[in-house]
Amino acid sequence: MQKRSAQKIRPNKRFRRDTRMYHLMLLVPVLILFVYNILPIPAGILMSFQNFQPGRGFLGSKFVGLKNFQRLIALPDTMPALVNTLIIAVWKIVGNLLTAVTFALLLNEIQTKWYKRTVQTITYLPYFLSWVILAGIMIKFLSPGSTASSMGFMNTLLMRLGLIREPIYFLGTNETFRASVVVSDIWKNFGYNSIVYLAALTGIDPTLYEAAAVDGAGRWKRTIHVTLPGIAPFIALMTILAIGNVLSAGFDQIFNLYSPAVYETGDIIDTLVYRLGMENSQYSLSAAVGLLKSIASCILVLLGYKIADKYAGYRVW
Repeated sequence: MQKRSAQKIRPNKRFRRDTRMYHLMLLVPVLILFVYNILPIPAGILMSFQNFQPGRGFLGSKFVGLKNFQRLIALPDTMPALVNTLIIAVWKIVGNLLTAVTFALLLNEIQTKWYKRTVQTITYLPYFLSWVILAGIMIKFLSPGSTASSMGFMNTLLMRLGLIREPIYFLGTNETFRASVVVSDIWKNFGYNSIVYLAALTGIDPTLYEAAAVDGAGRWKRTIHVTLPGIAPFIALMTILAIGNVLSAGFDQIFNLYSPAVYETGDIIDTLVYRLGMENSQYSLSAAVGLLKSIASCILVLLGYKIADKYAGYRVW
């Protein structure tokens, strides 16, 4: 009986032939991942302990030990960039989480299918646009303008409502740059981020809502005691993934929106690495920053996993 059952669950030759095409489809993305993500890791680690010079290569460059890390700590731009990265990243994590969950809950209450699909499509679209395109839109949208005709929509609206008397330089002053970055990131991503929670909502047993309704629970109490506990593991998972990127506050967004005028509150680790490596040709120093960032991100992922396991009962492995 055991041999027969083993033969039944063993995939036949035809099944293996049919799945070869799917494995071939995975070959290209796996190669891209290996070439651009895995292969550079040893070279980057080696470079962070060298005085790397492109003409001499990795084997010919001088080994300097921890001097690059000592220089990094002594740089006056390091700590402000780290603080800005943490502040912007934490704001983005909290904002994206709250808006995505809230939007998913509200969208789940819509009963008209065509209206629900229309709202989903409209909110998903910004996610598929690059920050190169969106940055141009945001700069025009938030522009203070030199004249009334060239003023951006946001300043025009606020002035007509009587909330401000002078136009605000949203992307040009330290007081408003962080908030502009966070709000624009939430606007871009909340629709797409809600997909996970909408899928989780469909997996909740409908009998739980019926039982809660019989016990006299209203819509709000059903949301608190049935819906939110039902999607709690998915919230924990998304939080773990977000914590791993807490030191990546969004290079493409910041790089396309910031300027030297807002370095004080807008300069992050990734933009600092770009200036050190690409503009100042300090390759070893920028590699040292990347190594420290990777180590810190790994620690944060493990920490987030432990917290999720302890408080949400979610386990990845």
